Amino acid sequence: MADSAVAEGFVEIDWGGRRVRLETAWVGVTGEGTRGRPGQDSPLIVFLHEGLGSVAMWRDFPERLCRAVGAHGLAYSRPGYGRSTPREASEHWAPDFMHRQALEVLPALLEAVRREGRWRARQPLWLFGHSDGGSIALLHAAHVPHAQDPATAPAGIIVLAPHILVEDLSVASIEKAREAHRTTDLRARLARYHDDPDSAFWGWNDAWLSPAFRSWSIEAEIASIRCPVLAMQGLDDEYGTLEQIRGIARRVRDTRLLEIPQCGHSPQRDQPGVVIDAVAAFMRPPRPTQTPS
Repeated sequence: MADSAVAEGFVEIDWGGRRVRLETAWVGVTGEGTRGRPGQDSPLIVFLHEGLGSVAMWRDFPERLCRAVGAHGLAYSRPGYGRSTPREASEHWAPDFMHRQALEVLPALLEAVRREGRWRARQPLWLFGHSDGGSIALLHAAHVPHAQDPATAPAGIIVLAPHILVEDLSVASIEKAREAHRTTDLRARLARYHDDPDSAFWGWNDAWLSPAFRSWSIEAEIASIRCPVLAMQGLDDEYGTLEQIRGIARRVRDTRLLEIPQCGHSPQRDQPGVVIDAVAAFMRPPRPTQTPS
C-alpha cells in the first residue's frame, strides 16, 4: 500500500459499559522511513472533527498533512457521527459532553489501537482538532499528564477554531443551523456523511443550545497544559471571535497563534495550504545549537 493510501475500518471500545463501534481511517500507515513516507518511529496525528463532522468530512486533508510532515494519521468519527454507533434518540448530551470525549472515548480509542499494534509507544502523539474537536484536544492535553501515561500525553496539539468558552456569536450561528436543518436541505446533505444525520445534528445542536451550556468554559482547565500548542482561527469565523485562541495564548505559555485572513470557521477547507505550512513548521524538530569552534 502506498503512503497516499487510506485504510478505513472500525475499532470497538467499551464506553461506560456499552460497546461502541468507532469508524476510523488511517493515512500514511506504510513505508520504511524513506523520503515522503512515515517510518515506524514517525509521529501519530489523531484528527478530531468538528460538531457536525465525521471521517468523510475531512476529505483528503489528513492525507495531505501527514504526507507533508512525514507522519501517520488516524481520523475517527466520534459516537453519534459518521458510520460510528449512533446516539440513541433518548440520549441527550450534558454540558460535559466534550470532557467525556476527551477523557473517556479518546483514551479508550488510543488504548485499542495500541493493543492492535497500530501505534507504538515510541511514536510521539499529536492531536489535531477542529472546533469541538479542538476543545476535546485541549481538554485531553490538560488532563492527561506525562507522568500518568507518557504514551497518551500529547507531544503537541494543533487546534483550529476551538472553543474555550461560549460566546453570543456561537449561539446565534448554532441557532441559525437549527433553522436551516428545519427549513432547508441541510439534513439531506448531512446524510451523505452520517448514517444517522439526526443523531449527529441533534446531539450537537441540543447540547450547545441548552441553557445549562451557556456557562460552559474550559479557560481555567487549559492552564495546566504543558505541551506546545498551535492555535489557528479565520478572521471571518462565524462561530467564534479571536478571543477563543487569544485566550489560549494567555493561559498556555508555549502557544503559537495564527489568525488567517479570508478564512471562516474551517481553515482546513478555506486555507489548507496555509494550515499545512504552519503545522509543518510547528512540528519541525528544533535545530541543535551550534557552539563556536
